[in-house]
Amino acid sequence: MRVVIVGGVAGGMSAATRLRRLDEKVEIIVLERGEHVSFANCGLPYHVSGVIPNREQLLLQTPESLGTRFRIDVRIRHEVTHIDRDAKQVEVTTPDGTELIDYDHLILAPGASPVIPPIPGIERALTLRNIRDMDELVAAVATKPRHAVVLGGGFIGVEVAENLHRLGIRVTIVELAPQVLTPLDEEMAAIVQAHLEDAGIAVVTSASATEVTPDEVRLDDGTLLPADLVVVSIGVRPDSGLAAEAGLAVGERGGIRVDESQRTSDPAIFAVGDAAEKRDVHTGEPVMVPLANAANRDGRLVADVIAGLEGPNGPRRSGRVTGTAVVGVLGLTAATTGWNERRARAEGLDVEAIHTHPFNHATYHPGAEVISLKLVIERGSQRILGAQAVGGAGTDKRIDVIATAIKGGLSAPDLAEIDLAYAPQFGSAKDPITMLGFVADNIRSGLIRMRQFHEIGALKAAGAHILDVRTEGEFSAGAIPGAVNIPLDELRERLSEVPTDREVVVYCGVGIRAHSAVQILRQAGVEVSNLDGGWRTWQAVQRSGMGS
Repeated sequence: MRVVIVGGVAGGMSAATRLRRLDEKVEIIVLERGEHVSFANCGLPYHVSGVIPNREQLLLQTPESLGTRFRIDVRIRHEVTHIDRDAKQVEVTTPDGTELIDYDHLILAPGASPVIPPIPGIERALTLRNIRDMDELVAAVATKPRHAVVLGGGFIGVEVAENLHRLGIRVTIVELAPQVLTPLDEEMAAIVQAHLEDAGIAVVTSASATEVTPDEVRLDDGTLLPADLVVVSIGVRPDSGLAAEAGLAVGERGGIRVDESQRTSDPAIFAVGDAAEKRDVHTGEPVMVPLANAANRDGRLVADVIAGLEGPNGPRRSGRVTGTAVVGVLGLTAATTGWNERRARAEGLDVEAIHTHPFNHATYHPGAEVISLKLVIERGSQRILGAQAVGGAGTDKRIDVIATAIKGGLSAPDLAEIDLAYAPQFGSAKDPITMLGFVADNIRSGLIRMRQFHEIGALKAAGAHILDVRTEGEFSAGAIPGAVNIPLDELRERLSEVPTDREVVVYCGVGIRAHSAVQILRQAGVEVSNLDGGWRTWQAVQRSGMGS
């Protein structure tokens, strides 16, 4: 049996090595149009800045090492240009000409290509998807540019900006959306934007480039940004042209359509990685998730299917994806899993959001840092739809726990019942995850009613009373306009100052003191709600300019 694999990174190479471990007799040929296989593309930005100093560290395997260890025939600079499904052959352009290669099974793992905006001068811009791109960017920064513009404020764009900033280059991020990191909701992205700006990285949102000149980038409002260096990172599109040309089914977003075994519309052809559709964790509908962990799982599964290896319940099937992702931003961590609030509302669900701002471990142990957490749940069922986190050490761990909870079908209150590892340097007796569960349980029990930062304007217009229960000093340093201050410790003695003929929205720094105030007022017969996330969430959005 001969298996031909198109693409030698992530999903393709995972399929090749797994298949060899399962079957010593199968012939495996990997055709890679580039010059490198099995490289660590997630590490590329960090070599540009020297954080990863040795380029060779990113080259995990070579054709020679794969041939020696796995007896895989890896051919670089071999581009597949046509698939003859009837003859079960691929046409390949090689350094020496053209050849035809027969297959019994074909695995398509061509990945995705960067989206390049069709604007004048864009040919001067660089991208960062592979080793060649990285080498070009390293050469460019060696000329010591003073100003760089990064087009795109997604995960890769932010990483590129961070690493150029490390080199002393003045960086501006230009993002078409109203915020950076669009998988996050606006109030969570606002924390990241503030951190970037505090570090000296300029952020321009709701803007697009219309021209790249020899030394500037022109924006759609006429602004000219100095740019000795321009990097495009506005997204990727699945490299599915070969599949479409062969008549394979392709989805609306350009991904190769596959079944639960990663088979395409031709049973002899599989597709994996960034070019293949995935299935959404909540709906099962096709989605595009260009993440390395999903690509590697795809490849492993296809190898199992080809080798006839079954799971405990029959044939191997690919799972649904949560799209869990994380990025480091100059010492800050931002992570997400599942749906954000925008997506959940767009699906027509009745959504409840929970914001907390706990410390990552016990405050009496040195080095405690705040983690801002957002949990998105379905009201009523308490189903966890997604979560986001921005903060210091341990941020990724909390998102991983919630991703696991989503996969396991836990409800939001169930989070309080998970036994998590605790020691003062790692967490708290009431872990941030536990606290999310407690808040969800309070909502379910009717002990609290949450209001969101974006509701404040409408609530004030409707006559709601905004009550700040922080200390007088905190209130003097900054407060929601129109709020009245009664410190929590004085509230019981000053209940007569709280109106009973309208809704009272209570807030504090992050919501903990407000919760105590809500219980006092609720038992005194006041119609009361808690401003979710408190002053910290509201103020972050106002600072970013996203709030009204």
